[in-house]
Amino acid sequence: MEWKNLHELLRSLYDEMLPLSADMATVAKGIAGLGALFYVALKVWQALSRAEPIDVFPLLRPFAIGLCIMFFPTIVLGTINAVMSPVVKGTHAMLENQVLDLNQLQAQKDQLEREAMLRNPETAYLVSDEEFDKKLDELGWSPSDLATMSGMYLDRQAYKIEKAIKEWFRNLLEILFQASALVIDTIRTFFLIVLSILGPIAFAISVWDGFQSTLTQWLTRYISVYLWLPIADMFSSMLAKIQSLIIERDIDMLADPTYIPDTSNTVYIIFMIIGIVGYFTVPTVAGWVIQAGGAGNFMRNVNSTASKTGNIAGAGTGAVAGNIGGRLMNK
Repeated sequence: MEWKNLHELLRSLYDEMLPLSADMATVAKGIAGLGALFYVALKVWQALSRAEPIDVFPLLRPFAIGLCIMFFPTIVLGTINAVMSPVVKGTHAMLENQVLDLNQLQAQKDQLEREAMLRNPETAYLVSDEEFDKKLDELGWSPSDLATMSGMYLDRQAYKIEKAIKEWFRNLLEILFQASALVIDTIRTFFLIVLSILGPIAFAISVWDGFQSTLTQWLTRYISVYLWLPIADMFSSMLAKIQSLIIERDIDMLADPTYIPDTSNTVYIIFMIIGIVGYFTVPTVAGWVIQAGGAGNFMRNVNSTASKTGNIAGAGTGAVAGNIGGRLMNK
């Protein structure tokens, strides 16, 4: 099974588990109903005890949350997924375009490296059977020719072994790179399923006075986890673009007939290792994109600054008025 099919399997798993949130809504309705009863009663009795008019608008909050719980898969999850889905599709299309360009450039580079080695008489027999047979035909059966022939066989075999080891290590890093992306996607799907199924409970608890932040935190975590996949695709696109630029530079250098190519692929291996490590920073970056309570803290700081400024201004005005009044009394 291909890696792409595994990611599609996770998508279908999420779609199949999504209706389970409707079953949890039955329990959430009871919790929300009891919380709404206490919430409305508390607000009404507070207004009556203070002989104040009852503000009806805040009392509508439990009923709005109750409607969200009743139609949770459609109103809540459907709306969030519909808004965030274009982001996922856009970043995935960007990744596919970069990977396609990278594969084309890599094939072009491999062909140019082979041609460069064929131009060099000392390395042509390593990559071409025709050149190897031709060089053997030029040799005779003298002891020196037999020694040269044995050295050619050993060099050719060592080249094949070295190439096989490098190819194996490269494939291993590619598997680890793809596995890292699959680990992030699997954990993301698990978190989204848990948040989706227990979402009605979180909404119901937010009805109770003192737990209002539960609703905001649930929305923040759901959107943050949902953004893991787009951020991972953007990170992969960045790595693919960097590798494309490196390969383009190598292709330009291979255009020089005197250039001897480096077949170690060291830079490619380094960026594969960076990609494996970088995938596990995706949750941290997603937490930077969306956070709950940022605007509230900002407004709280603004109000605190404004209050201090007002106090200072009031104190200054009082002092000026006192000085003027004292001069008038003296006169």
